[in-house]
Amino acid sequence: MNDATVTLAADYPLLEVFWTTMWVFLWILWFMLLFRVITDIFRDDTLSGWAKAGWCVFVVVLPFLGVFVYLVARGRGMGERDRKQVERSEQQFRAYMRDAAGTTSRAEELGRLAELKNHGDLTPAEYEQAKAKVLAA
Repeated sequence: MNDATVTLAADYPLLEVFWTTMWVFLWILWFMLLFRVITDIFRDDTLSGWAKAGWCVFVVVLPFLGVFVYLVARGRGMGERDRKQVERSEQQFRAYMRDAAGTTSRAEELGRLAELKNHGDLTPAEYEQAKAKVLAA
């Protein structure tokens, strides 16, 4: 093996490591922005199918120009669409939690039991048994 063709890590200067690292992170940033724009294109309900197809072709065929034109033309709405998506997700999560946990809390259940006892629908023994069951749950 020829000594001139062997490249050691020590032969790679520190500034070159910095520039290589910077370019790698810029490429990662670029791909994140590209996928973010494509996601926003498909998330937008106001665009027709043809408009979505046109933007996708523009972004895929001329990625740098397409992404920058999209950001200038429709960038303001990207944040609004994100905010609406987060609100929808949070509403769905809260609805799921309400359904999973049940609609009544322990305090509401105990209040209902006390009201039944006060009206005479439950005997004191039945009330104590039901209260113990609610508190144990």
